[in-house]
Amino acid sequence: MAHATMMNTMPPPAAATEGGRRPTDVAAAGGAPAFLQEELPARMGNTTPPDPEVVDKPQRRRFTKAYKLDILSHIAACSAVGQIGALLRREGLYSSHLTNWRLQRSQGLLDNSATKKRAAKPSNHQAARVTQLERENARLKARLRQTELILDIQKKASEILGIPLKALDNEGSDS
Repeated sequence: MAHATMMNTMPPPAAATEGGRRPTDVAAAGGAPAFLQEELPARMGNTTPPDPEVVDKPQRRRFTKAYKLDILSHIAACSAVGQIGALLRREGLYSSHLTNWRLQRSQGLLDNSATKKRAAKPSNHQAARVTQLERENARLKARLRQTELILDIQKKASEILGIPLKALDNEGSDS
């Protein structure tokens, strides 16, 4: 009987009890640990929850040539063990960035003199249109030469026959 009364007075195992002991910083059934649930909004300075909306498409980070050269010079100045890793963590960079930037520097792509702006390649539609316009231009030039030749012949024929031609006011001008 003593065993039965002892079982009734003993608390059930900790996993089965509500509010039982658990390791520090382990979340209760409600999410974050109780001490953090109260302190987080006060620490962050706001009481509203953050906006859960996710940006549709994240923007790729772009680094300027000056920034790349500055980071490479800082890396070259690192002498102690772990300094390069600390620099990369502080700047939010990867070691692959360094590899690519060193390759770009050795190829001369990070020089200020090599500032070429990239132009869009003409699409197939534009190339076809350019070809069409070039053909039309050549055809019109041929017609112009033929018309000028006909006019020269008419001038010579009028001189031979003695027929006076009216002089145009804008003859010889391109307007």
